[in-house]
Formats: sequence, C-alpha cells, structure tokens
Amino acid sequence: MELSISHSPCLRFSSSSPRFLAASSHHYRPSVHLGGKLLSRSKDADFTSLSSSCMRSKFVPTNYRKISIRASSQVGAAGSDPVLDRLARFQNACWRFLRPHTIRGTALGSTALVTRALIENTHLIKWSLVLKALSGLLALICGNGYIVGINQIYDIGIDKVNKPYLPIAAGDLSVQSAWLLVIFFAIAGLTVVGFNFGPFITCLYSLGLFLGTIYSVPPFRMKRFPVAAFLIIATVRGFLLNFGVYHATRAALGLSFQWSAPVAFITSFVTLFALVIAITKDLPDVEGDRKFQISTLATKLGVRNIAFLGSGLLLVNYISAISLAFYMPQVFRGSLMIPAHMILASCLIFQTWVLEKANYTKLGVKINLFMYILRIAPFEF
Repeated sequence: MELSISHSPCLRFSSSSPRFLAASSHHYRPSVHLGGKLLSRSKDADFTSLSSSCMRSKFVPTNYRKISIRASSQVGAAGSDPVLDRLARFQNACWRFLRPHTIRGTALGSTALVTRALIENTHLIKWSLVLKALSGLLALICGNGYIVGINQIYDIGIDKVNKPYLPIAAGDLSVQSAWLLVIFFAIAGLTVVGFNFGPFITCLYSLGLFLGTIYSVPPFRMKRFPVAAFLIIATVRGFLLNFGVYHATRAALGLSFQWSAPVAFITSFVTLFALVIAITKDLPDVEGDRKFQISTLATKLGVRNIAFLGSGLLLVNYISAISLAFYMPQVFRGSLMIPAHMILASCLIFQTWVLEKANYTKLGVKINLFMYILRIAPFEF
C-alpha cells in the first residue's frame, strides 16, 4: 500500500497493509522514502509533520488538492520510470497553470450563447457546424490560457504570498516552460480564429489578448490601477466573450448580427458579474498586494467595504433580472427567472452575513464570498 502525504510525489509512507496494522499496536515507526533513501522518523516527528501538512492543506483550495492527489496516483502508477513520472508532473502543472475554474466559466458561457443562437434559428442547424463550434471553443480556451498564464509569469512574487499552490510559484513549472505555453496558446488561438471566423472576430480576439497583456505586463501593468483593472476584466470576461461568441455563431449560420432581448440581458448581466468578480477577487490577496505595492480597492478602502460593494452590485443584478421577468413576461420565463434569482439573492445576503460573522479573515473571505461568487456565476447561463 502506498499513501502520499504531501504535495510532492517523492515523499511517501510505504508499508504492506498487514504488517502495518500489526506494527501500529507496538508504536511502529513508519519508514519514509525520500528521494530514494530510507529514513527513520520518530513518532513525534511524524505527528508534527502530519499536523503541519494538514494545517497547510486548509489554505489550499479543494480543487487543487484533488488535482494533486490525482497526479500522485499517476506518478505511483508509473512506477520507477522517470520519464512517465516527469510527464505526469508536467501534465498536472500545465492543468493548474490553465486555472481550471476559468475554463469552466468560459466553456459554459460560450456553449450557452451558441445554444441560444441555434434555438432562435433551428431551421439553419447543420452537423457541419459542430466542428466549427469545437474549434471556437478551443480558441477560447487558448485565449484564456494565454491571459491567465501571462499573469502568473509576472506575478510570481505576489503568488508566492497569495497563491503558493500555483505551478510557477510552487516551483512545479519553470518560467521558460510557462513562456513556451503562453506563446503556443496565443499562436494557436489566433490561427484557429483567423482560419475559421473571419477578420472581424479575429480583431475582437486580438483585442482580448491585447487587453490581457497590458493587464499584467510592464510597463503598462494596468492591474496596478483599480478602475482600469476592473474595466479590462469586465470587458474581456463579459462583453467581448458574449458579444463575440454570439456574433460568430450568427455569422456561421449565414446571418447578420442582431441583438435579441435574452442575449442583450445575459451580456449586460455577465459584464456586471465580471466586474463584481474583478472587485472581489482581490479580497483574499490583500496581504500580498500590500507587500508588493499593488493598489487595489481592497487595499485602499478595506476588505469589509469592498465585500459590501461587490455584494451590493450583484444584488442589483438579481433585482434587475427579477424586474425584467415581471415587465417583459413575453420575452423572459418568469416562472424560472423570478424564483431562481430570489433564491440566489437570498444566498448572497446570507454569505455576506456569514462573512461579517467571520470578521473578514483571509480564509473567511475566500471561502464565504469569493468562492461562492465563482460557483454561482455559471448558473446564470
């Protein structure tokens, strides 16, 4: 039996199950294989190591712990083959480098808008559009990978404080490899869009990459300026994504662009939602931002004030959705929109109250508000 107890695949307790159970009643001292050498550890040292490991794990997001567990399983299955071990670790680092939660939002949003355009024009649906839709999704994932990747390259010092689990900050991915990945993502994304979606969508895609670049890269580094940073995130994650995908889908169907009420609503809603995410994403990072003199609204106005601002803006979003369902019943399905947004608004108020009770600690902010907002974002689509 092999049990991994740390993020590193090289540190493992090894024992066979029967002997381990028998020895445990005699204060068995487990052996540790570290880098291929056999070491002996006292019970106190084991307890201390395990305790500190557990304490550290509390501050690492659950999805990253799951990824690390899967990677350790892959490495264990690979046996002693160093090539397969390195490949498994590199695969795990690349996946974390892509920030999986951002991929989920991008994929779900684009799928919802494509479906909306197809529902409006069911007579134009053809199987040949499936390949084009998949190529568009690939381009969006590449663009997303470029933007989050370039940000990690220039935020290594900050991430070591705020997000030490990210692959570059954790030392699992070299800067050189990260550069190769982001260059590949940019070239691949632009190539796919250029060959499949025409000059206008290519220009929109290039604008998104440009905004993602100046957000992170010196001498621009617009993330230093709160208002500019929020506008960039809201534009890329909200307007450009929704408008671009809907426009590209209608063009693929042979139709000129035309706003519909549902698409205008979802674009406006998600743009404001992206603004809320841009505001609240800095709440858990106040410590590192202050250390590296990154000016955010959270460092200027305080965590409590920004938490209330983000919750208030999102509450306005929900009230607007409920109001639209009341005043435009011929366009929106009130039986779904009204109760759904009332429930989401109630949950938001409750999470804000829980955060107030937690006294706005770093862990409380991350779990009770920011992660909650990230989780409910896909439901709107």
